[in-house]
This record gives sequence, structure tokens and C-alpha cells, in this order.
Amino acid sequence: MNKQPTFLGRVIAVSGASITVELTPNVSSGLIMIEGKTHRIGQVGSFVRVPQGYNSLFGIISETHDSQGGEEQLPRSEKRIIKVELVGEVVGVDFERGISQYPSISDEVHIVTETDLRVVYGHNELGQIPIGRLSSSDSIEVSIDLDKLVSRHSAILGSTGSGKSTSVASLLRSITTQHESELKMPSARIVLFDLHGEYASALSDISEVFSVFPNNKEKKLNVPFWCIDPIRLIDFLCGNNEPLKNKFIDMIVAEKKLFLDKNPNLKIPKDKVTHYTPLPFDLKKIWYELSFFDNVTWLKKGNNDIANAAYKTKGNAETLTADIFEPPAGGQASPFKGGNGIWKKYLDLMRTRLLDSQYSFLLSPDDWNIDGNYKLKKDVSDLLSHWIGHEKPITIIDLSGLPSERLDLLLGSILDLLFEAALWGRNYKEGMRSIPLLLVMEEAHRYLSNETNGLAKGMVRRIAKEGRKFGVGTMLVSQRPSEVDETILSQCGTLFSLRISNSTDRGRVKAAMSDGLAGIIDSLPILRTGEAIVTGEAARLPMRFRFRIPKEEHFPDSHDPSVTDSWSQPRDKMDFSNMVNSWRLQDAVNKNQEGN
Repeated sequence: MNKQPTFLGRVIAVSGASITVELTPNVSSGLIMIEGKTHRIGQVGSFVRVPQGYNSLFGIISETHDSQGGEEQLPRSEKRIIKVELVGEVVGVDFERGISQYPSISDEVHIVTETDLRVVYGHNELGQIPIGRLSSSDSIEVSIDLDKLVSRHSAILGSTGSGKSTSVASLLRSITTQHESELKMPSARIVLFDLHGEYASALSDISEVFSVFPNNKEKKLNVPFWCIDPIRLIDFLCGNNEPLKNKFIDMIVAEKKLFLDKNPNLKIPKDKVTHYTPLPFDLKKIWYELSFFDNVTWLKKGNNDIANAAYKTKGNAETLTADIFEPPAGGQASPFKGGNGIWKKYLDLMRTRLLDSQYSFLLSPDDWNIDGNYKLKKDVSDLLSHWIGHEKPITIIDLSGLPSERLDLLLGSILDLLFEAALWGRNYKEGMRSIPLLLVMEEAHRYLSNETNGLAKGMVRRIAKEGRKFGVGTMLVSQRPSEVDETILSQCGTLFSLRISNSTDRGRVKAAMSDGLAGIIDSLPILRTGEAIVTGEAARLPMRFRFRIPKEEHFPDSHDPSVTDSWSQPRDKMDFSNMVNSWRLQDAVNKNQEGN
């Protein structure tokens, strides 16, 4: 009988990457002392080692049970069975995912010690970022491969209350600073889309915050309309009308060519200009000309010169006031009918959008709006520098308070702009191939579900499929993985699964995980807060671990309201006028506390 302290038992069955092990009676107590540490035997999620000469196979326990049989069988403690999923091997001193050989019946199986785990994880290697500690051994740091985490995409999944926001903040801080005072990755480029305004407090020292409704500590978020997909822009402004859309596109191209005439220093050939070329144009002027085209009447038949228009009152493009024309007389009398007036409801919608201050970040983007002489104070290069060229490694885009309609357009537009910059800048030192970009998308199920088909979903799909070639990686964060588009989730090479209670969500996670460790996935409902199972490209082994707990001042602003404390206070007289005013202004900032 093997008397090594690490000896667990012997292989009694091999089926593909799964092996069945009968435990030795020497471990009947369920506890074993090795290297001064107490180890529990047969715990689901713990590691085992199968020596194979100079090599060793490593596996994870996925099931544990007694052997079947009647009363004549040996005592239960002498017939304990564990099922192990093989996940990798150590060849010499190097650990590799996958296995090159299978064990044989009666091969020895040993418990994995801390010494073994340090060989497996190799957390001191370049590119390995420590993010927490093993649940089964607090002395072992868990590290991930940063290159694969970013380039092969990832997802962080967990139910509400599982510690998801804190884990995301901890992970980003591990990447950029390893929870120390100085930056370890000073040139990191991380853009975090924050849908609830949670992360500014957690990452304030290492991030710049941009918001549609900024307070005095945040910067104004501007997304110039002329940088985004013009088809999506027209749909947002006017709705879907093909003849109007075609006319609109022709006017956009004409406006962009006029901008080149006014700015010859750009030296861009006009024959290269399409409606997708990121050049400014005057949106109010286009509305005004479309209104003219739709409503005009003519003094003389067959003469479509503007001077021949039968004006009753002239309008103004800048104030979005349409021309009013004399009504057509009918027959052969003047004035003669020009426009058909069939686009009125679409143009009224466009005018409403242009007048609505809620959309000023997009339709009146401050210094990125052309003046009357078609001059810009700031160009696209300034916008990219504004977002990802500052000194902080993280950019937080605060989208809290935006309804889904605006959220999809805004988020999709930012993604479109960043990816196009990565695509066309791939050969420059400022490009994302030289300095990669990680996009962290909170509440991914809101805009990446199977039911939605907006700009944001289309862009994330494109980035998930093509981003690796151009240096753009994604990290999805969601509490409802079952609602995230399956194609997008399947592109995530690394999955962090925190506590998940819903069986449908667990089923989606199980299907997405390539390692097929059903026993470990079934433990998702009982994970502790901040504890996760990581599997995939960036992890040396699938493992259960606990994210590093941030300092008190580095927690996200995502705590639940204290019901007991607030409800037990004496009732005060309340004035709701400020709340209503914030509602009307679409501004949740408390002006009385803004400077505090």
C-alpha cells in the first residue's frame, strides 16, 4: 500500500477526459495534513494529480459519491468514489492546458499541494496578473493571463448581490495597479461603460469620468453625430422612410464635400467622400432644405430655382423655422405645386430631436460642431485624445439615467467610433494594435439580448468576431447571462461566474464553458459573495477563487439602501419640488451637495 501522505487512491475507470478514482481507506477521515496545511479530501472543485513518469496529469474533482451495492459491500468509508475531469499536464516544469496521454487503470492519484499549484499557476511569469486567492487554499494567489483576457474577450456573470460590481472594480484595479499606490500598467487603455454610475467612486484615482449629465468632478460627454453610422442616425432622427433616407444621404454627402471646400488643408479628394466618411455637416441646414423640398410651391412652372419659390414667410435653419409657402392654386394657375408634403411627420420628429436638450451631447456637441463658416474647434483626433489619450488608464463613460432608446444609439456610436479608429489606425503607434483597448460593458443584457437589434449589439458582435485582429477586446458584465445573445457570449474566451441562482442562467453558463465541469458549475448557487469560478483562455486551470477585496474607499457605489435605518427615523415634512425639477431637467445631480 502506498504510504505517501499525498496518496488519494487509484484510477478504476477512464472515459474520455473523465476518470473515476476509488479513494484509499487511509483517507477515510476526510482530512489530511500536508506541508503544515489541512486539506479536505474529495471536495468538489479541488485539484488532483496523476503521475505519469516524468509528467503529471492534473484534474478537478467534479463529483463524489459512494460505490453502489448492497449491505454486503465494504463499509462506506472504504468505497468512496470521486470523478475527476482532466484539464492539463505538467511536462517537465511547464504546465500546459490539455493532455497528451491518458492514465491507465490502477494509476495512482495524489492530492495537489501548494507546491504543485505554484508550478501550475506560475503567477510570477510576465503577463500573469494576480486577481485573488484560491478558495481551497488562501495562501495561493490566482493569476490570469492579461494578453488572453483582453484579446480573446471575457465575461463576468453573476446574480444581483453576488458581488459583481465589486469584483469588476477589483479586477480592473488588479490589472492597472495590483492594488498598490502606483500604476503597474500606466499605458493601459480601458473604457468602462457604467450604466448605473457605480464606478466613479471606486476608481476615481485611476480614471477619468465622462457623463451626459456631468457634475463638477466629471467631464462632459460629447459624441458628434457626424462620426456615427449615418443610416442609424437617420433612423433615430426621422424614422424609417426610404425615399427620405436616400435624399438625406445625398445631402449629407454634398455637405461633407462643402466642408472640404471650406477646409482645403485636409487635402482629402472629393471622390473619396461617402456618407460614412467622418466629416462634419450641418444637420439643421439639412432639415431646413428637406422641409423646403417637401413643401415648396413655385411661382413659375418648370423653374425649380430657389428665387422662383412662392414664399409666404421665409424660415431660418439655425432656429429650425421652416419656410411657409403660398398654397398651390391648382390647374394652370400660379403658384404651382412642388413638394408633396408627405414627409411632414418624419421632419417634425427630426425637429423635435434637434430641439430636445437631452440630445445635445449628440446633436449639438459643443466644440465638435461646425460654425457658420464650416470651421471646427476640435476634430475626431481631439475626441479620441479626450477619451483614451489622457494620463489615467481607465475611462468611465457614465450612462446612468439614459433610457434604452438613447442608450443604444449613444453606446453603439461610441463603440462604432472606437472600432473604426482601431481599424484604420492599425498601422500607427497610437493605434490599438500597438496599445490595445479593453471595452468593459456593464448590464450587457440590456442591449445585447436576443430580442434587440440595435447599433450597440451590431457593434459588439463585430468587435467579438474581428476585434482581436485590431487590438480591441471586450469584457461583458451581466446578471442575466440567459438574456445575452448566444453568439456574442460564445465568443468570450474567459468566463468569470459568480453566484448564479437562476437555473436558466446557470444552463447558459454551463453551455458556454468549454471545460464541461458540470459538478463545479452546479455549485454556482452556493458561492460566497465575491467568489467566482473562472475558466477559459486566461486561466491556467478552471478554478474556484475569491476576488481580492478592495480597500474601503475603493468600493463601487452599488450598496443597497438601508431600509431599517431609514424607515426607523422620525418622519419629516418633505418638499418634492427639487425632485420634480431634476426630472424635468433630466439631471439627477443634487446641486446642494455637488461641491461636497
